[in-house]
Amino acid sequence: MKIILLGPPGSGKGTQGELIEERYGFPKYSSGDILRQVAKENTPLGKKVAEVMKKGELVDDEIVIQLIKEKISRKEGKQGYILDGFPRNLNQAKKLEAMIETSKEIVFDIQLSEEDIIERLSDRLICPECKAVYSSKDWRKNEKKTCKKCHVKLIQREDDKPEVIRERLKVYQGQTKPLIAYYKAKKNYYPIDGSGSIEQVFDKICLVLDRELMFSEGEAVLK
Repeated sequence: MKIILLGPPGSGKGTQGELIEERYGFPKYSSGDILRQVAKENTPLGKKVAEVMKKGELVDDEIVIQLIKEKISRKEGKQGYILDGFPRNLNQAKKLEAMIETSKEIVFDIQLSEEDIIERLSDRLICPECKAVYSSKDWRKNEKKTCKKCHVKLIQREDDKPEVIRERLKVYQGQTKPLIAYYKAKKNYYPIDGSGSIEQVFDKICLVLDRELMFSEGEAVLK
């Protein structure tokens, strides 16, 4: 099964992807995490990716597609996988379909208002070591903002600053509208209200996945 997680930055795709991975066993590949790792490398490609991401813009399709292809071609992804933040446009979607055949494709679009997204992301802090996500509200004003596991100082990502968030949202909306129409036409598109708790959002996703997995198993038995 191929599970695609759509949704604007800050909608909770990463968290839901991790929960899906834990419950169903499909490996999760995040285009954002992959690109951020590349951006740290002192290479021409790394410097180029870092500059684009700092502006809140999207990295060229050819680069993203190649990086994703390398991930999903691995042995652990042969039975299915979760894609967080990819594809982001129609071209990427069509290239993805040409990469690897899978028996089932499910697309979740986690939806959240712009106001909620800006509030979430501008308040978000990241551990530079383990990548754990925190809210600045998790600490009292006089308490040091350090990771509870790694004990290192938390940071705010450059692309989580309000002015960059607005640009990211504008780019996302422009790129993704045709993609949503494409998946709606394929009848594998499921909009999910992302404004509830993590557990509430996950429950909605599980209702769809459990049903689709049951149908897939039934089809396999008939064959």
